[in-house]
Amino acid sequence: MSQLPAKIQNWLRNYEAEFGHSVAVCQQALKVVLESNLESQSAVLERLELMSLLSADETTVCCAVLSPLLTQPEADFSAFPESVKQQLDQLQTLQTYEAAVDADTAKRAESLRRLLLALAHDVRVVLVALVNQLLALRRAMDAGQSVQRKLAEETRLIHAPLANRLGIWQIKWELEDLAFRFAEPEVYNRISRLLAERRSEREAFIAQFMDDLDGHLKSAGINAQVTGRPKHIFSIWRKMQRKNLGFDELFDIRAVRVLVDEVHECYSVLGLAHMHWTPVPGEFDDYIRLPKGNNYQSLHTAVADGQGRVVEVQIRTHQMHEHAELGVAAHWRYKEGGAGDDSFERKILVMRQLLEAGEDALDDQSLLDSFHNLTTDDRIYVLTPRGEVMDMAQGSTVLDFAYQVHTNVGHRCRGAKVNGRIVPLTHKLKTGEKAEILTGKELRPSRDWLNKEYLHNARSRNKVRQWFRQADYEQNLRAGKEALEAELARTGLDSSDLPAVFKQFHAKDSDGLMAMIGAGEFTTIQVASALARHTGSLQNQQNILVRRRSQQQRKQKSGSIQIEGVGNLLHQIAKCCQPLPGDPITGYITQTRGVSIHRQDCPSVLRLAQQSPDRVMLVNWGNQGGNEYLVNVEILAYDRKTLLKDISAVIAGLDLSVADMHTSDARDEGVRKMQLTLRVREYSQLSELLSKLQAIPNIIKASRLKL
Repeated sequence: MSQLPAKIQNWLRNYEAEFGHSVAVCQQALKVVLESNLESQSAVLERLELMSLLSADETTVCCAVLSPLLTQPEADFSAFPESVKQQLDQLQTLQTYEAAVDADTAKRAESLRRLLLALAHDVRVVLVALVNQLLALRRAMDAGQSVQRKLAEETRLIHAPLANRLGIWQIKWELEDLAFRFAEPEVYNRISRLLAERRSEREAFIAQFMDDLDGHLKSAGINAQVTGRPKHIFSIWRKMQRKNLGFDELFDIRAVRVLVDEVHECYSVLGLAHMHWTPVPGEFDDYIRLPKGNNYQSLHTAVADGQGRVVEVQIRTHQMHEHAELGVAAHWRYKEGGAGDDSFERKILVMRQLLEAGEDALDDQSLLDSFHNLTTDDRIYVLTPRGEVMDMAQGSTVLDFAYQVHTNVGHRCRGAKVNGRIVPLTHKLKTGEKAEILTGKELRPSRDWLNKEYLHNARSRNKVRQWFRQADYEQNLRAGKEALEAELARTGLDSSDLPAVFKQFHAKDSDGLMAMIGAGEFTTIQVASALARHTGSLQNQQNILVRRRSQQQRKQKSGSIQIEGVGNLLHQIAKCCQPLPGDPITGYITQTRGVSIHRQDCPSVLRLAQQSPDRVMLVNWGNQGGNEYLVNVEILAYDRKTLLKDISAVIAGLDLSVADMHTSDARDEGVRKMQLTLRVREYSQLSELLSKLQAIPNIIKASRLKL
């Protein structure tokens, strides 16, 4: 220990004396980190103080101390115990992925999944991750605004709610305040200035109130500890938003906390406070009888003195206070050799349920929404007919309640009663209400339930969505097949190339892709655009289009086309098939006009390739740079007076220009045939044009013309 700095040695002695943990492995870890020079002595000490605040065991302290080394590929942890190496492996997985988190929903959801998996396996790893996030926020004070906002967004979406759900107030409040400071600097500074104003007057009043309350408690023979309670800027702002109050209207800017030994004494203190001061109506909450979702317990009340000055009073036992401050960090799992706790297991089980596979598996957005619902402080507590308490997010409906009881109860729900009275399924529940679900024999959810008016909970909506996916698979398959075939036919793409885009749309086969289109998960334009992008980069696989055999083919741009195997040759877009960027293309060397660029399925180039296969070349689309390309479109429509005007409006709305147009009578009486030559920039423009033309009344068909 003598080789370590004096302040760190002092920390080790205090840690060993207070918690009775060994410090031998901690000493080893501290020496390794300090020798690496990755963190200063003050930074290491800051990390140690946070871990002792959480009463972490030696393994977790070592993991936290060594975590900066995870960024170094050459770091060697072989000399440390297996328990430390296991925690570091899990933390490595979290840090590797979290470093890539940006505004993408899928990445955020994956980061959350990994945190929840670590939580289910060993909560201590999540504690280290939360401490690391807090330290990153503290050290970002001098960082750029973009770095600060990215950290703030991650913290507000994932880390602060997770700390709240785990009941770790000591970390939660600072995560929230720092994230708020970076995300909303102007609002943060305004509230900070308001708190600073008249601070001395407010502190003098609180001191007098505490003396008076302490005197009343001693007279009643209650052994209690009365302290001032810090109020944090984010919680002040959130209450102002939630209750639509101004700063001066808040009750809990002035607040005290009373700690007692026994639960019954909490209610005695409450009675004394209400006896000597005036209770503020609507400001009493009993979280001892009905704990919050993170098992937080306390009595909350607000009282006013003779001048109308209001003070919020929190009353709890010392044990409740330890749990409120440290949450799971105060639990036996962080103190070696302890026994299990049912409330702890229930808390972890609820988080683990977010990761359930099978028919209730959550998609990315539903996972994030469900996590938000689960971790929000705005909870309600509803009674079942048997008197059991259901913990739900505020805003939950009776239909959410049905799905929380059981998936099949939700599917069979036909009505509901609240406190014995029939209510609509959109009825929003309130704390203390008793809900009863009326069910039918058949599983028969309604598509209307997917609206948030019926189902507030993302997990409930996901269950309904999963039911329809399964029940309507065949119907979705037929609808998706018809829609995709129509899109491919009118845009000239080949369905045989579909396997190339299965992975992009998470489809196992063609049926799976078409069923997802029918279910509305993807549009035909999305699939067709992806197919066009992919096939545009494929090398020609038709036997009549011969590959060049050279192993050192060169790519060189010529205008907007890359020609493989030759130098910079003159080229032109073939008028016979008019390929667009994204179409699969091939080149044909002419005798007088350089290289002619055709679509791979163009009849002209197929015929020429049979006659002179050596003239066929492999070409790819290069950087288009805003170039325009001619494309022919054919329209069949029942004639009417304003038809041409409607077609022109669609073309103008997409900022396209018409190079040529011909109209004629079709074979069927009363049907007009129009052939338009348009200038477009890319495939997506063509697809959008055809979709909008098809939607015009009287138009029978709009498709790309194959010449």
